[in-house]
Amino acid sequence: MTKLDATLNRLVEEARTAPASAEIAARALPLLDLTSLNDDDTDERIAALCDRAVTEAGGVAAVCIYPRFVPLAKQRLSNKGVAIATVINFPAGGTDAAAVSADTKAAVRAGADEIDVVLPWRTFQSGERTIPHDVLRACRDACGDGVLMKVILETGGLDDAGLIEQASRDAISAGADFIKTSTGKLNPAATLEAAAIMMAVIRDCGRPVGFKAAGGIRDTAGAAGYLYLSNVLLGPGWATPSTFRFGASGLLDALLADLGQTTTGRKPSGGY
Repeated sequence: MTKLDATLNRLVEEARTAPASAEIAARALPLLDLTSLNDDDTDERIAALCDRAVTEAGGVAAVCIYPRFVPLAKQRLSNKGVAIATVINFPAGGTDAAAVSADTKAAVRAGADEIDVVLPWRTFQSGERTIPHDVLRACRDACGDGVLMKVILETGGLDDAGLIEQASRDAISAGADFIKTSTGKLNPAATLEAAAIMMAVIRDCGRPVGFKAAGGIRDTAGAAGYLYLSNVLLGPGWATPSTFRFGASGLLDALLADLGQTTTGRKPSGGY
């Protein structure tokens, strides 16, 4: 990745050493989008994922699943205070705005509360701006009122500080409620460097926008660095479920262990 400016680089280095603790685990748990996005997901696996979403230590923010499982998750988590998130044009970041609109409308009708849509990042990387904007606007319009749009930038593919900054700004301009690092299908996934750039854009954008780190965050120590960046760049009280998410599959059990809770023992076989 292109070198960060000196201030962000210093913050990233500090974030790498942010200590893990039970307090950090307690902060991170309600920020979790508990995720299973495997090609071989089944009703049984998604039902088990939903059953894991409410623990003795509290509930997660959302479950994130493929659209075909939205009705099942909606039924399974009825009145549990856990949102249903799903993915559109995932993971490749398709450029067909009409298809994105239709798929988003179908997911919302099925009960999705949140839509994670992929910026057509390869097209964006090539220098094209109209097509990515049109795709995101189609999703935003199809979401309607009350449904969150989280835009996945696929920062590991962009792999350039300037491109990540511009993609963040363009996603926000197109109506993003959250900007999200990664699909979890490409390496590197979430990085502290990308997170610092994205949070700095959020800080300066002039309206409330959330941040989601997704992919490769597996323990409390991994979560601690992102929370440190949010504290410094956006304020100690900024990271709440309405502004900050971790997209992960295995992180929940690690957080519960650090909170002294019995772990669920039923991790998805993949996802994030």
